[in-house]
Amino acid sequence: MSTTGKEKLIRYFDGIAKKRDIWKKRNRFYNNAIQEYFAFIIPEDSNVVELGCGTGDLLNAVKPAVGVGIDYSRNMIEIAKKKYPHLSFVHDDVASIDILQKFDYIIMSDLLSSLWDIQKVFNNIRKLTTSKTRIIISSNNYLWEYILKLGEILGLKAKQPLQNWLSVNDIENLLKIEGYEIVKVEKKILLPKYIPILNFVFNKVLANLPIFSSLSLVNYIIARPIVKEIQDCKVSIVIPARNEKGNIENAIKRVPAFGSDQEFIFIEGNSSDNTYEEMLRVQKSYKDKDIKVFKQTGKGKGNAVREAFDKAAGDILMILDADLTTPPEDMPKFYNALIKNNGEFINGCRLVYPMEKEAMRFLNYLGNKFFGWFFSYLLGQKLKDTLCGTKVLFKSDYDLIVKNRKYFGEFDPFGDFDLLFGAAKLNLKITEVIVRYRDREYGSTQISRITHGILLFRMSFFAARKIKFRI
Repeated sequence: MSTTGKEKLIRYFDGIAKKRDIWKKRNRFYNNAIQEYFAFIIPEDSNVVELGCGTGDLLNAVKPAVGVGIDYSRNMIEIAKKKYPHLSFVHDDVASIDILQKFDYIIMSDLLSSLWDIQKVFNNIRKLTTSKTRIIISSNNYLWEYILKLGEILGLKAKQPLQNWLSVNDIENLLKIEGYEIVKVEKKILLPKYIPILNFVFNKVLANLPIFSSLSLVNYIIARPIVKEIQDCKVSIVIPARNEKGNIENAIKRVPAFGSDQEFIFIEGNSSDNTYEEMLRVQKSYKDKDIKVFKQTGKGKGNAVREAFDKAAGDILMILDADLTTPPEDMPKFYNALIKNNGEFINGCRLVYPMEKEAMRFLNYLGNKFFGWFFSYLLGQKLKDTLCGTKVLFKSDYDLIVKNRKYFGEFDPFGDFDLLFGAAKLNLKITEVIVRYRDREYGSTQISRITHGILLFRMSFFAARKIKFRI
């Protein structure tokens, strides 16, 4: 960018600095909505840097443990320092900042429209990231360009210098060139002014529905750096079991060797076929394996998985259902997808390959298809099979899910949705590994189509309220 062009932008933002908060008050509904959504995305006590921080309101709203704001307007920075002395503010150009600190979250709110070289900025901020960093971008939908210009003419919003108007695809392309990938995109706000009743209809309901959402004013883009760091890790393979005596030994025999070390955790849930005794026998018979055996203290698979995860010593946590309908031989696929950073939450998918005749009943198959579509819509990431029991993630990410579990509460007896919702709330990249679903060789299914189906629908609408609509 030419010096003259940069100076014009700096003069503009320095000149508007004292009036910035006045304009924000005039449009407080819009600005509050932006702050609320960022606070929803970013867990409290995270390490956060905001690029183009202005007077610091958004950075303060996310309640960071460490908060750093950067802006090339000296006047904006001086105001921010006075308003929020507990945060750090730096007068610098985001295209050339030289900070060695790493952050959990990088905020870029309404910034891309004012940058001369967006790609250069994406390249420069790489030094601020780790493999776990999330970049949160908010930008205005280009369909609103002339509506917003009219707002400036009518004095409803501050006049802006010449702006960049980018589509989501434009932003995705720039991110991809610099080694980032989009985790998910959310579209919000159809009505940027508060009007009772209409606000609920347009912003809480319509803005979250397909087709209508594409007309929303704000695009929220959550991205992550692509880092290919391959390092072997210790694995904890959790095998929850109830009335699965005939499958216990095969679970050990059929899991291939992978990872730097393996730990098997059997957790038994009130069986009537001596499953617990079989677990103890297998533990004694395979002394070359690190096998631990526990009885769950509560009820349901979800409780069993949580209790086993709390006892796990591995860097990676894996769930292998004791019915072995997901072949144990496929577990290395999940491990490799995780350590190669192809995803951060690896979910099994049984709905691609043809199934053995009795592997999944027809109504179960239809239910899986529906929930796959519905949760893709809710979570903003593509999913085919939400109900596959095999799920894999790093223990450090699971610990964060536990830390933030209070948002959803203890609502899931199955355990699948507790993990899926928690991963989505943390903006983890969800990736599916395709497996061949087999008919069980021992025992019978413990799923009740009617009772469990009703429960799944209830949890689905609970998720819609807490994640998508936030009513």
